[in-house]
Amino acid sequence: MIDLQGKVALVTGGSRGIGRAVALRLAERGAEVAINFVRHRGDADATVAAIEAAGGRGLAIKANLADEASLTTMMDELKRRYDRLDILVSNAASGVQRPVSALTSHHWDWAINVNARALLLLAQQAVPLMPGGGRIVAISSIGAVRAIPGYTVVGASKGALESLVRHLAVELGERGITINTVRAGVVDTDALKKFPSREAIIAGSLARTPLGRLTTPEDVADVVLFLCSELAAMVHGQTLVVDGGYAVHG
Repeated sequence: MIDLQGKVALVTGGSRGIGRAVALRLAERGAEVAINFVRHRGDADATVAAIEAAGGRGLAIKANLADEASLTTMMDELKRRYDRLDILVSNAASGVQRPVSALTSHHWDWAINVNARALLLLAQQAVPLMPGGGRIVAISSIGAVRAIPGYTVVGASKGALESLVRHLAVELGERGITINTVRAGVVDTDALKKFPSREAIIAGSLARTPLGRLTTPEDVADVVLFLCSELAAMVHGQTLVVDGGYAVHG
């Protein structure tokens, strides 16, 4: 059994989808979980309620991770409440699904700031809260390494995220902080519902996945839980792929 009793965790974008599944999984194992959200207060409160109904402890904190001041305010609130952080899961993501010809510099900046820069800022502020070591996990997607129609700025930002994790690993290891990426396959979350080609993406993924089903948020959460445990003490600077074999099928 993985025991996270007494641990404090922050899950960004923790109100829905993969983030919610991760928050619930960490709480099930005993961690007190702070959930970051930016728009969906009702979903964040519902996730905290689910954690508390199961006997855990949770907290919802609103912050726009594209805005450095807002992110800093969130971390300051964490410091006041806990004075430490054991686990950071950088899951929040945003962006637009548009062809390259329709993209603007604003779209680029928004995706990079939320999906990649936020991890850098979060790590910088989390490290002082992890004097005895800790765990950082970043959530990526197959768009980091594969071209998906309309996914240009999001995919590029996820590629930057994965590279950032490797560079952070070099500096954070000596502090006893492990950092890794979980690259998820096609997961039918609210984000995928915004894709105009959603049905084709799902059908294509099912046809190409050897295990014959889509990746679920819980599948991703299980790997995050592993990386946050002592079982993964020597897993560092890596990208773990959770896609049922999709990536190896050509």
